[in-house]
Amino acid sequence: MERIKLGILQTNHDKSIEVGDAFPDDAHRFRDIFDLQDDRFQYQVYMTIGGEVPKNLDEQDAFLITGSPLSVLDEHIFSDALIDFIRRCDVAKKPLMGACFGHQAIALALGGKVEKSPEGYNVGIEETSFVANRSWMTPELDSLPMYVFHEDQVTELPIGCEVLGSSEKCKFASFAKGNHIFTTQAHPEFTHEFMSCVLDFTESKMHDADVAAARKSMNLQANGKTFAQWTTNFFKEGIQNA
Repeated sequence: MERIKLGILQTNHDKSIEVGDAFPDDAHRFRDIFDLQDDRFQYQVYMTIGGEVPKNLDEQDAFLITGSPLSVLDEHIFSDALIDFIRRCDVAKKPLMGACFGHQAIALALGGKVEKSPEGYNVGIEETSFVANRSWMTPELDSLPMYVFHEDQVTELPIGCEVLGSSEKCKFASFAKGNHIFTTQAHPEFTHEFMSCVLDFTESKMHDADVAAARKSMNLQANGKTFAQWTTNFFKEGIQNA
């Protein structure tokens, strides 16, 4: 079977010695978790953080927008181009998945609302409880514990979108539009080692109570692997139905 061509829009480039130089970048973390599966992709990474977005949607079979420590509420050199790209994907019904920053950017581009959480940072491992099911969400599970690290969150879904999952601190933790858009506020691609390093590096910017809660939650077992399988199923269905 011919490999699916997956375009990964990388919206982060960590230049820190502590994190950026010690771990693979966002695109590689997604590649690592996808490569655990039987289905393999042909990857193309777009350095969206530097302004690169796909010019032609037919360049790839499907697309993924990564997370980022940047806020979607701020203006970046790539903001307008990314918003336009998301809207083009929506019109063309091109399979598109967004995680964390990508999840929020998709919501904004399609007319939803993103705001800073009044509770501050949400960090650690958090359970996403799925209140709706789609055909690509197999194996079927009612909830998935996944790594999270965000301060902004989607507070209003775009018209035509359906909430799929909610968490204790995030009402719209996952949503879909039709069979061509799928998102998560979480980071299925994170590992325990990476999350621990990021927490060590950023805890000075967080309240002590948030740090304590994050470290306690890290005793849970994250299950990003299942979400990655759902995403692969989503891409395959979307391509077949295109």
